[in-house]
Amino acid sequence: MALENLSKDLGRVSTDTMADIVELRLREYFKKKSFKPGDPLPKEMELVAALGVSRNVVREALSRLRMLGMIETRKKRGMLLARPDVLGTFERVLDPLIIDDSTLQDLFELRLVLEMGLADLLFLRKTDKDILQLEKIARDEGHEGEKKFRVKNEIAFHGKLYEMTGNNTLKRFQVMLLPVFGYVTTMEKEEYKIGKVNHVDLVEILKTGTKEDFKAGMYEHLKPHFDSLANK
Repeated sequence: MALENLSKDLGRVSTDTMADIVELRLREYFKKKSFKPGDPLPKEMELVAALGVSRNVVREALSRLRMLGMIETRKKRGMLLARPDVLGTFERVLDPLIIDDSTLQDLFELRLVLEMGLADLLFLRKTDKDILQLEKIARDEGHEGEKKFRVKNEIAFHGKLYEMTGNNTLKRFQVMLLPVFGYVTTMEKEEYKIGKVNHVDLVEILKTGTKEDFKAGMYEHLKPHFDSLANK
């Protein structure tokens, strides 16, 4: 790759610029040149010369991109643009024990919003086998006074709903939010409340109702949580 062209595409950076500027330049360069996952990238020393910064600065910027899963290095192929794992970093840090209460509450609210939007995918991709599995989870409910059991069952039921959507990103996101749901619900001072529409009712709607029926049913099911938010 011609140094002159590489310098023109990237734009030289002054020696006192922070590594985050180099990272930004590299991101812009990847987009400008329409790199796709698997495409080879310029060598480290080519980037150093083209950007006009030290090797340490370039290495720091590349390290950040590598941590984000945007680039990877393969034997005999060198540095390549990777297929980024958009949820990977989120998964590593999403632990209720190390997140402040305000963020936990925001994530909990996000989960409620996601629940309200499942109907379209569920009615598009549900199968008889899925319904039977979901029905078993719903009918296994018991121990009405045991809050921990109720929370565990709630997680199992809603986790199955996300699985039924067939959307891998949505499923992974749900798995990440499950601990948050359980943690926030367990920490609630009030007794665990059940909406007018329970899990058995939701399964029946999936079997015989419409998307609109399910959306209305899900709202009634989650209403105690929405009411709790309104009272804060």
